[in-house]
Amino acid sequence: MKLLLILSLCLPLAAEAQTFGQLCRGNPSNARRTSDSWGQGHYGASRGGRLHQGLDISCSDGDEVLAPFDLDLTGSLTVYTDPKKSAINAGINLRGAGLCVKLFYVQPDKVRGRVQKGQKIGVMLPMQSVYPGITSHVHVQLCDKSDPTGYF
Repeated sequence: MKLLLILSLCLPLAAEAQTFGQLCRGNPSNARRTSDSWGQGHYGASRGGRLHQGLDISCSDGDEVLAPFDLDLTGSLTVYTDPKKSAINAGINLRGAGLCVKLFYVQPDKVRGRVQKGQKIGVMLPMQSVYPGITSHVHVQLCDKSDPTGYF
């Protein structure tokens, strides 16, 4: 009987740890980019002959990006090789809650260290300067390129 009680207390904590908290200060519900003149933001959307391998979470240019769970910052990343997109050519690698995650279009405050859920980790880059009229967003991609939708 005691073992069952312990297991039932642990299950909700494990499930909560794998749900993303608020990603952008101005988007408390993690609303997703749906459809705009540039395309769609869901996992698997068409990208001119290839498939979108992440999920786009709406975020205003310049907005604070927050740690979606307790995590380790594990380095910066380069999004594009095209110099015309240099204004949004940054991101950050995260590990935590059993996940390896890449966030695109984020200028990180720092690229190494431990941070707590809800703590500011960076700023949304000026997506409108590269893609005028797009729904500005943080691209969330799991390192294994599987579908992150279930974590939101």
